Amino acid sequence: IMLHSTLALSLLLIAVSSNLAMAIKKEKRVPQTLSRGWGDDITWVQTYEEGLYQAKKSNKPLMVIHHLEDCQYCQALKKAFAENEEIQEMAQNNFIMLNLMHETTDKNLSPDGQYVPRIMFVDPSLTVRADITGRYSNRLYTYEPQDMPFLIENMKKALRLIQTEL
Repeated sequence: IMLHSTLALSLLLIAVSSNLAMAIKKEKRVPQTLSRGWGDDITWVQTYEEGLYQAKKSNKPLMVIHHLEDCQYCQALKKAFAENEEIQEMAQNNFIMLNLMHETTDKNLSPDGQYVPRIMFVDPSLTVRADITGRYSNRLYTYEPQDMPFLIENMKKALRLIQTEL
């Protein structure tokens, strides 16, 4: 009888711990799906509305990345973005982060068209910072993999503008 109950108990422990492990794995996988490869350690918001709410509440700028899965330029930018430690760190600590594979109804997020990839910043005052632009005059808010230093500067600019204007 002793052996039987020990066996039953250890089976129960195995069942509980594997369920726990699965629950922990699930918990960890949630941000991954929202990250879509842009940075798994970043906390991503799910919607633009949620992003605006969090930006206002936390007094951090919102960074919106528009992209599409089957766009090679988006894939290349995503890889450079995810591999850049400085960008990842700033995104984790100083920004509310959103990546979208569809357009929002806010026309302010597409001042010069609905192209991808496109990265825009929104102030905690909920003003879209159309003045923070990339290097290309034909697509003001696009970045290429080699533009990461430029994106870092723009992230710093988005942070600086809050401190000076609010």
